[in-house]
Amino acid sequence: MLHLINESPFESNSLDDCLKYAGKGSPILFFEDAVYGAMAGTSLEEKMKGILADHDIFVLKEDLSMRGVDKLIDGMREVDYPGFVGLVEEHKTASW
Repeated sequence: MLHLINESPFESNSLDDCLKYAGKGSPILFFEDAVYGAMAGTSLEEKMKGILADHDIFVLKEDLSMRGVDKLIDGMREVDYPGFVGLVEEHKTASW
């Protein structure tokens, strides 16, 4: 299952709620304000690195650009809109 998160983990519990149900190996996609959680050098970086041990985390490239996020935590994977669509075609989805 692909887990879609659109709210900033600095302002919402969506990521924590997702992690309660996401099976090991389930991919997670950050888009809209959730991309702030992928930014290197923040208070969430260590938590994100721990999540990356069990999940691939994809980040929508266009939303990174729109929000001025240019340095990602190592292991985060940028994906463009066609890549987003490909992930959705490949997996069932859950939105948080």
